Amino acid sequence: MKRTREQIKAEMMKQFEKELDELLDWREGSSPPTLSQIEEEILKTRKGISQAMLEGMLSGEENGRPMRVPECPQCHVAMESKGLREKVVETRIGTLRMRREYYACPKCGEGFFPSG
Repeated sequence: MKRTREQIKAEMMKQFEKELDELLDWREGSSPPTLSQIEEEILKTRKGISQAMLEGMLSGEENGRPMRVPECPQCHVAMESKGLREKVVETRIGTLRMRREYYACPKCGEGFFPSG
């Protein structure tokens, strides 16, 4: 089931608050940090928030199927769904694990994860 904009926003805001609380806890729990230490913690927080945003935008999309069944680029026949499978993707933000519908060509066996 596709999530609403409000559901996505609520999930992201919860993660943002968690990341911010961790940053503030760090600040309150340390002796006066240097500018470099503050910058390092903010960069870690930014990475966490960026990853949460990416996951939030993609989460739930795995339940959707492409409008058309993909065609094998080699054999030009309709590919067959093999169900949901986990895919690990290295992004510029970090490692992302997601579940996507996986398709395979019945003729040559070529596999394919649709982008959305």
